[in-house]
Amino acid sequence: MSRAQISPISVYKLLPRINCKECGEENCMAYATKLVNREARIDMCSPLLKEENREAYQKLWHMLKPPIKEVKIGTGARSKKVGGKLVIYRHELTWTNPTAIAIDITDEMDDEKLRKRVKEVEDFSFSYIGTNLSLDMIALRSTSNDPDKFYTAAKRLIDSPLPIVLCSLDPKTVERGLIVLGKSSPLIYAATKDNWREMADLALRYKCPLVVFAPNDLGLLRSLTRTLIEYGVSDLILDPGTFPEEGLADTISNFIALRGAAIKGGDELLGFPLLGVPLTVWMEHEGAVEVAVWNETWLAAMLMNRYADMLIMHSLEGWAQLPLTILRNNLYTDPRKPIAVEPGLKTLGQPSEASPLLLTSNFALTYYTVVSDIESGKVDCYLLVVDSEGLSVESAVAGRKLTSEKVAEALTEYKVDETVKHRKLIIPGRAARLSGEIEEATGWKVIVGPVDSSGIPKFIKEDWPKLAA
Repeated sequence: MSRAQISPISVYKLLPRINCKECGEENCMAYATKLVNREARIDMCSPLLKEENREAYQKLWHMLKPPIKEVKIGTGARSKKVGGKLVIYRHELTWTNPTAIAIDITDEMDDEKLRKRVKEVEDFSFSYIGTNLSLDMIALRSTSNDPDKFYTAAKRLIDSPLPIVLCSLDPKTVERGLIVLGKSSPLIYAATKDNWREMADLALRYKCPLVVFAPNDLGLLRSLTRTLIEYGVSDLILDPGTFPEEGLADTISNFIALRGAAIKGGDELLGFPLLGVPLTVWMEHEGAVEVAVWNETWLAAMLMNRYADMLIMHSLEGWAQLPLTILRNNLYTDPRKPIAVEPGLKTLGQPSEASPLLLTSNFALTYYTVVSDIESGKVDCYLLVVDSEGLSVESAVAGRKLTSEKVAEALTEYKVDETVKHRKLIIPGRAARLSGEIEEATGWKVIVGPVDSSGIPKFIKEDWPKLAA
């Protein structure tokens, strides 16, 4: 049964149906609905965990488990989960575990260059609509083919807070890296038709996930996966090969075919996270740096859109990684839920009880735009964020999600009259038609502010002194 075919009723039939509320829901049907929507876990149902319900638990687990296995790379806080996908198209439900981006270093870098590059990866950070965008892993590549150099480079990564990928097709070289980093469960890249047994032994000995690599040969990839599972390795990631330029069509087709076979076709041997390596672009553009960065970035974006659960890249330029991480953030938002912030009374700058009070909705993009404009204008004020169910001001007003009643409730709930003493409320220009209703419902004087928040600093500077008098 595909994820799209699972209904709350089919899940409900396997639950104890005693409405004990131990899961936190009012009844078993509500809990079943949340299980189907992946908003709850099956271990939240205590009666289901009892011995007499073991069979029902197993059936439920098999029904709800994602067709793409979730694989963890690293341990503890130094870990990253990839895979775990339930659907092919994000609008069917949502995509989980955002695509992990690993940046490469090599064992031929000198100590200073290696440490500098690792720090740049670790420090990459950008705040976007309340979310911190960052990079996820370090991929140590053996370009020297010298196990001792690989060992030395691996030692420099011991203190990194990021999960590590050990990249070499030589089992002896990988083993030298595992001697240093094995306890942190790095990802081993990669098992092929020639080295699979040695790599499998290392994965089992050090309890590490393993990449299966069969370039442009899905039949071989599936065969290797079967062999490794039978051998005892269960945490696998599939790499069908990344071919830029002339091989691009095959690359994208392979990713689509693998994800379709796993989710639509139910092929459990292909139900593993997919790895793309846009880094291969650099092999064809040595010396043409800007061309390589550009080509690697758009290739990474294409793979991210076409089901890559993990990427290994070289480019660290801000103009490459910033749009890519923003794309990832947008792809992995839950389409069922508007992006919202917590409503409440926010303090911006160092306002006093005589400072202006502004109002906005709790749609995240609106909120952070308004806050950015206020802070850039160095305005000291209070901002009342009203629960508009995650809709922008104009949409919320039109859809009656932002009403005079909600404004009145917010003023009371957050005890605004204890913070400001002037009882004047500045509302967005796009909510102007609510001004009379809000005055009647609250007793506050309503002032219609700018239509666009970029006009707030000028409005406060020029108009507020007269309005506050």
